[in-house]
Parts: sequence; structure tokens; C-alpha cells
Amino acid sequence: MELYPQIEQALKDAIRGKDEVARDAVRMLLTALKLKEKDIKRRPGDDEIRQVVSTLIKQRRDSAEQYKAGGRPELADREEDEIRILQAFLPAQLSPAELERMVEEAIAETGAASPKEMGKVMKILMPKTSGRADGKQVNELVKRKLGG
Repeated sequence: MELYPQIEQALKDAIRGKDEVARDAVRMLLTALKLKEKDIKRRPGDDEIRQVVSTLIKQRRDSAEQYKAGGRPELADREEDEIRILQAFLPAQLSPAELERMVEEAIAETGAASPKEMGKVMKILMPKTSGRADGKQVNELVKRKLGG
């Protein structure tokens, strides 16, 4: 099933279930998708939807960190709840072992030996991990493997 109808159904379910956090998170996602639709002048495909969802999750993580640093744990908790809701629209996340294996394969494929060649490795990895792993996490693992 396509993602867009799933998201619309999730909004209906959240409204019927009187789940305010889910309702707000899904509405925010639909608004972001409408903006994307305006930009590209067509309905976004599943890959584009996953990109938007990943961006929103990243924003929520950043906000949660800011709230925690500012002593507002109740707002940080709400952001984390929204992250959990949004993650339902992404494919299953890679386990640390799977991610490490993919990084090692990409390094072997490119023949990268130093941190200077990190771009080559990331170019191969990012399409494979998109929506399945946090880009920051992938970046840090590649850096560590290349001795950076």
C-alpha cells in the first residue's frame, strides 16, 4: 500500500481515537507533504515521503535535545512521542550490527583508507540507509571506521 493513503488513514484513526499527540504529528506530516507537493508540482512518491518523514524526525530530535537542555522535560517527552509516531511511516530501522556490516562493505567497495575518502563511502551508503538509519549515526560510524 502506498504511504500517502496510510498517512491519511492514520490521521482519521488518531482523530477517532482522540489521540491528540498522534493527530498533531500526522497533521504536521501532511502539511509538510502538501508543501513538498507544491514544490515538485506533483504528489510525492514513497521515497520522497520517507525523506520528509526523516527530516521531521530529525527536527523533533533536535527540539527534544533543546528542551532537555532548557529544563523542559514535558516538552521533550512530547517531541519523543511524535518521533515514535512518525517512525511508523519509515521502514524498519537497521540494527547496529547491520549498519556496521553495510559500512564495512561500502569501505571495501570504495577502497577508502583514510578520513579524506569519507565522501566516497557516504555516497554509496546514504541511498542504502535512507530512512532506515540516522545520517548522523552513519557518518560517525564511517568516520570511526576510517580512523577519523
